[in-house]
Formats: sequence, structure tokens, C-alpha cells
Amino acid sequence: MGLRIYISGPMSGKPDRNVVAFRHEAARLRELGYMVVNPAEINVGTTDRAECMKADLKRLLECDAVQLLPGYAESAGAWCELMVARQIGLEVYEPQNRIERKCPGAALRA
Repeated sequence: MGLRIYISGPMSGKPDRNVVAFRHEAARLRELGYMVVNPAEINVGTTDRAECMKADLKRLLECDAVQLLPGYAESAGAWCELMVARQIGLEVYEPQNRIERKCPGAALRA
């Protein structure tokens, strides 16, 4: 399993852009020792959808795996991220099969 995890899920049309769910998942994964790329942290204060997607996709390309949040299938942006992730061979974790084990080598980075 990779060490850098990208969180993908619905933002547009959600209350507060679903930031709470993204933050919660980022904290959970960091507690397990993973380096996390969280779109809610990348696009703070940015509302232009195209600019957000460009920034998010650049960061996705740096990752080893994707953790999907509930509702991702109804999100055009998350669906795009999922398709890119699959095309470049990233490991993909569905909400019902989320990452639960500690990151290999996490203790060495602490």
C-alpha cells in the first residue's frame, strides 16, 4: 500500500462543501500514519470549480492511493478523480472498504 492518500468525495452542493467529512477522514488517516492530500485543505477560499479541479488533479497525481468518501458516485468531480486514479494505477478504497490498518513505515517517520 502507498503512503500518500488522496481523499475524494462530494463537495459541490453540500453544506459547507462537505469540509467536516473531509477533515474527519484526513484526521483518521493521519492517525494511522499516512500522508494525506485533502482537497478541502488545498482549495481554501477558492470557489472557481475549474481552478479547484486543476489544483486537486495535480495533487492526486502525487499520491499512491485514493480513499473515497460516501456520496462520491453522485459527484462529477470525485468521479473524474476516480477515473484518473484508475487510469494511472492508484489503489482505490471504497467507503465501505476504507483503509483501516496502520501505514507501513509510519513509526520510522515519527
